[in-house]
Amino acid sequence: MQTITELAKRTRLLIMDVDGVLTDGRIFITASGEELKAFNTLDGHGLRMLQSTGVQLAIITGRDAPGVAHRARGLGIDHYYAGVHDKRTAFAELLQKTGLAAEDCAYIGDDVIDLPVMSRVGLAVAVPDAPSFVRQHAHFVTGCSGGQGAVRELCELILQAQGNYDRLMAGYLA
Repeated sequence: MQTITELAKRTRLLIMDVDGVLTDGRIFITASGEELKAFNTLDGHGLRMLQSTGVQLAIITGRDAPGVAHRARGLGIDHYYAGVHDKRTAFAELLQKTGLAAEDCAYIGDDVIDLPVMSRVGLAVAVPDAPSFVRQHAHFVTGCSGGQGAVRELCELILQAQGNYDRLMAGYLA
């Protein structure tokens, strides 16, 4: 069995769910029906660092919220799929578009809707507040909760596994 480091080393595409992963899972709805979500800036910077090393980013989310599309554009997310109820379809399209194998992908999720992709990727990650059934099917469970740095933690894990973390951190001290 491969170690988490070995699985992370192969990652060329990081795929993320949104609610419960990039956010804490809560959805605030205004009187006019607008959805509000809070994103963690540490996650955002982790994603930018990961992108700088050539790892592609994707979001596959079951909801279609304009605020999420705006955040994805702001982060330069390479592939964005919203309103997806069967995430396998979007995953298959991603593999076709990128030419990557499933083993070259990592996925971070928090609920059973994520399992069809988590069960196919090379590195399946869950957040600690995911249901136990989901955590049981993950290669790795983050220490940080969704919306509280879980994605940053995963980005740093991948950066370290691929030998890029120390070089990037040295650049901040130069």
